[in-house]
Amino acid sequence: MAITLGPAADGRTAEPFARPVRMNGPHGPWERVRDAVGRHGSVVVYGRLPEWLPADLDHPRLGPLLGRDHARFRAMGHPQVRARFVASRLLLKHVACAVVEAAPEAVELAYKPGGRPYLRGLDQIDISLSHTENLLLVGLTRRGWIGVDAEAKDRPMLGLGTEKQVCTPYERSALAQIAEERRNAALVRLWTLKEAYSKAIGQGMRFRFTEFGFSPQDHNVQVLRPDGEPGTGAEWAFHTCLVDRAYTVSVAHFDAGFGDTSDTAAATMLDDGLIAALVDGTGEGHRAQ
Repeated sequence: MAITLGPAADGRTAEPFARPVRMNGPHGPWERVRDAVGRHGSVVVYGRLPEWLPADLDHPRLGPLLGRDHARFRAMGHPQVRARFVASRLLLKHVACAVVEAAPEAVELAYKPGGRPYLRGLDQIDISLSHTENLLLVGLTRRGWIGVDAEAKDRPMLGLGTEKQVCTPYERSALAQIAEERRNAALVRLWTLKEAYSKAIGQGMRFRFTEFGFSPQDHNVQVLRPDGEPGTGAEWAFHTCLVDRAYTVSVAHFDAGFGDTSDTAAATMLDDGLIAALVDGTGEGHRAQ
């Protein structure tokens, strides 16, 4: 099942994403990721936490791999939080570095005020991160903005007050028309779409979920106002699919129609000052993979 991006803002029809690509560890192979970005401009990649969790969390190489995140990681006390943090950052950095043709130690993750990650000095690339249970999920695009989110498909949400907290009046009315046995799955889908859209616009949970919505039905997906009227245009595209038959994954993509950045090699996109800042302690730059 393809993730269709739909028409872009300039009226052209964008090529669809392929299904999310599974990566079983840092050693790849990474050709499928590079091929997806080369063909479509975007990719969604997922992996399992045990496959991305280093066997030795005290290994000397972990510091350079995590960069500035290493101090944050070292300060964490809860084992599960530490595990998800390090595994998700390693997946994110390896996906990014496979695309920009650089070693993971050479690319630095930074965070915007709302916590949204970005690649320092690589403004042509947009990234998004999600994790739930043992699933790690990364979205990357060189066409605009991207947001991704994942939840267990059978996560209980219905009847717990979730509808009033996160749904618009239109969504609550539409959910009531769905067969009861499918209603919880529809609510999980709405939640992931809202999360993905919020991440794409850089707002996270600061944008109240009751102020925008989607149709619980799986066609012509677009942002809707609280009364159900359209809230965005063709520059936005959305899709939801199942991963490993266990997780609901949603993707939000914004394409302003400015075209594609076909050359994403770090050596091309980084300015000279940033390249100088990324050299190692010996004074030699990191060699690209």
